[in-house]
Amino acid sequence: MAKREQRAPLLEIGVQGGMLHKKHNVYLDYVGVAKVPEEYEERLTEMFAGAFKHLRICALDPYDLALSKLYRNIQRDRDDVKHLGRAIPLRLEILKERYEKELRWQLGNPEREDLTLKLWMEMIEEERSRAVQ
Repeated sequence: MAKREQRAPLLEIGVQGGMLHKKHNVYLDYVGVAKVPEEYEERLTEMFAGAFKHLRICALDPYDLALSKLYRNIQRDRDDVKHLGRAIPLRLEILKERYEKELRWQLGNPEREDLTLKLWMEMIEEERSRAVQ
């Protein structure tokens, strides 16, 4: 994540086919604004710590990652959340609590996202019950 004034120079050298990509086989894509829980930064996990001199790569906590997909809610997002529900496995009470305390107030139509979260939680429970059978 980069501040607006830092984004253009990063993307200039980091685009696919650009200097960074040619030298290190890594490129950057700009991703539009995602709604994430308010305190996500406190839960970031640094990946490859110390591997790069001028770059820190951090990953969202699994609950923050799932909740970042709530607003868009396309099929790929639902598939990702199902996978997180199985692989982590997500504790639904934590997911709901974090949504209510840190994300809901940011959303333009929170009633719609309330329903989406309810459906996601049912989807995860259904996936879990299938796995047990």
